[in-house]
Parts: sequence; structure tokens; C-alpha cells
Amino acid sequence: MNINSTIDAGNAGFRLNDPESVTEDLVLLREQVRRFVEREVVPVADAWEAQGKIPREMFLKLGEMGLLGMQHEEAHGGTQMGALASVVFGEELSRSTYGGFTSSVTVHTDMSASHITRVGTEEQKARWLPDMIAGRTVCCIGVTEAGAGSDVAGIRTKAVRDGDDWVINGTKMFITNAVYGDVVILGARTDAPETGSRGITLFIVPTDTPGFKVASKLEKHGWLCSDTAELVFEDMRVPHANLLGEENRGFHAIMRGFEQERLMIGAFCAGEGAKAIELTLDYVRTRRAFGKTLWDQQATRLRLADLASKVAMIRALTYQTAAAKDAGQPVSRETAMIKSVGPEILHEVVHGCLQLHGGTGYMRGTPIERMARDARILRIGGGATEVMLEEVAKRM
Repeated sequence: MNINSTIDAGNAGFRLNDPESVTEDLVLLREQVRRFVEREVVPVADAWEAQGKIPREMFLKLGEMGLLGMQHEEAHGGTQMGALASVVFGEELSRSTYGGFTSSVTVHTDMSASHITRVGTEEQKARWLPDMIAGRTVCCIGVTEAGAGSDVAGIRTKAVRDGDDWVINGTKMFITNAVYGDVVILGARTDAPETGSRGITLFIVPTDTPGFKVASKLEKHGWLCSDTAELVFEDMRVPHANLLGEENRGFHAIMRGFEQERLMIGAFCAGEGAKAIELTLDYVRTRRAFGKTLWDQQATRLRLADLASKVAMIRALTYQTAAAKDAGQPVSRETAMIKSVGPEILHEVVHGCLQLHGGTGYMRGTPIERMARDARILRIGGGATEVMLEEVAKRM
């Protein structure tokens, strides 16, 4: 791959060239998303952080631009552009510096609605996907429970067949888009607990289903503008027609979804990391100390060069893996590597950049302070670093 990373005191700053796998269409996509973020997100997203909510019209605007359908077939309104397009999309969203916005949008596009395209029936695709792709219906993924996070096989939410319905009881925790969303792709146990991963099934569940309850909207350390909730299901009846994929095969579908999720997290790390370095370069080139700018201090230059190199490495792995996925190659090991290494790199980058901002970086309202808080969840959510390293080890 042809990726160059430069830090040059006489240039615009930190630059990452696109790899050869990025076509002209993807370059245009990048420019379109970057313009949207600069125009529609950055000027107003502080208010979203305060409200703990992203306006619904943002999903509608993204839908009008055709940006919510890259994982979906053209027959249902998607563009079917593939993994590389999603990586470009996620990378540019993350450059907004608002991790909550990025997470809410990509949970909808790449981590929940995409399950319908992968394993849904034609009837389910025709019913649900057009509104999801248009942004009229916002989707979330309901897998995590208080006692089953990285250990998906430990799901305890239970679904029991009753005629043409399934009756579901249980809880879900830390669910993004659950407060203001419309549909949950829900994982529930449909066989005995001792069957482990072999007894889990996915369901499509509208949030207005009787028995569906948002128990609490959760207050978080970061990602403040994304809504996150604890859900409770009490004798919730879901039609058998809403069973998604094969009965008792939901674990395998969830694992396939995790590949895309981990790939997107790599995109987040690349985009946020690059933006953090850009912001820091702007700062250290003007901030003076001991008669010179911070950039003139060798320690500053070497630290930023080190951080920039690490961002370039995770970006290279992410793009290489996305290209392999689009080519139909197995990428489970590589996506686990991305998830285990990328968030650790981003954590180092944003905290290193905050350090170079000095006291300014510690103040609420500065992008680098927000990015440092937002980055922390990536080492936990979607599979903790330690669990991901085990996943890599299994495949060595």
C-alpha cells in the first residue's frame, strides 16, 4: 500500500495519503462527507453534547445524500459500495471530533441495519431497509447485557415460541440509539443456557412494541451526544416473521457483524488520531515557551512524529483489511488485530496531544479534551482489548 505520513513545519501539517485501493469514487465520497461534517456537524454539535441527543434530521440529511446505504443492496435503495466505502465514511465522520455523533450514525449503518442485508429474507429487506437507508427509521443493535458484554455467548435474555409469536423477557445494557431509535436488532436465547453460542437468535424489534421499555438513559464519561440506554423486555411479543436469519444461529451472525464493527473502529482511530495531530500542530506552532514555539522544541517534534507514525500504521492495516474484505477474503484475525491495537494507539495519541496543549487541553469545550474522553470507550466497547488479543491468539 502506498501510504505516506509527513509532518512538515512548512506545510499544512499532518497528511495521510490515500492507499492505492481508494478509487476516484471513494475520493469523491471522502470530499462529500468532509464537507458535510464541516458544514452540518462541527458548528452545532456542542449543543447536541449538552442535550445528549442528535437531531433526527441529521439522519434524514445523510439519507438524502445516499450515505446511509453503503452496506445495502441497490434493490432496496442502497449503493452497495462495500467495506472500503464504509471505512472512508467512518474516518471522515470521526474527524468531526464528536465521537458520539460518529458512533450513533455508524451503529445505524454498519452495526445494526446491516444484519438485515446479511441474513434477512427478501420480505424483511423490502419492509425495513428503505426507511433505514433514507434515515426515516433509526436502528440499533441489542446484544450487550450487564453480564454478557464481550462474552456474547453469555446472553440471558430469553425468547420462547408461542404460536406465531415469540415472547421475550430480559434486559440489555449500554445500547446506543436505544432512547430515540425506532428498531432494535435484538439477540435473545432461544435454547437452553448450556447450549452457549448455539442457542442465540436475532429478532427485528420495533421500539414501540408492547413490553419494550427504556429503563434508563445512561450518563456516560464520553460520547455525550449519542443516546445510550438500559432496556427491559417484559412479556414482549414479537411476530415469528421478525425472526432474523436462522433460529439458534444468531451468534454466528453477530460475529460476522463484529468484523464490520471492528473495521469501523479502525476507521474511527485513524480519523480521530489524524485530526488530533492536526489540531495539536496548529497549537504548538503558535504557542510560545522559553523564547520559541513549542514546535521549535525537539521533544515536541519527535513526540508528534512518533504519534503520527502510529496513526499511519493503524490506518494502513484498516484499509488493507477493508480491501481484503471487499475481495471476499477472510478477515476475522485482522479485524481483531485492528480492534486490539487501534484503540490503544488512539488513546496514546489523544492523551499525548492533550499533554502538548498544556492547561488548555484540560479545559471542557476544547476539541482535544472531548476527544480524550470519547476515545476511552473504544478500548472497552465492541470487545475489550484483552478479549481481542485472545481472538488474535486463537488465529495465530
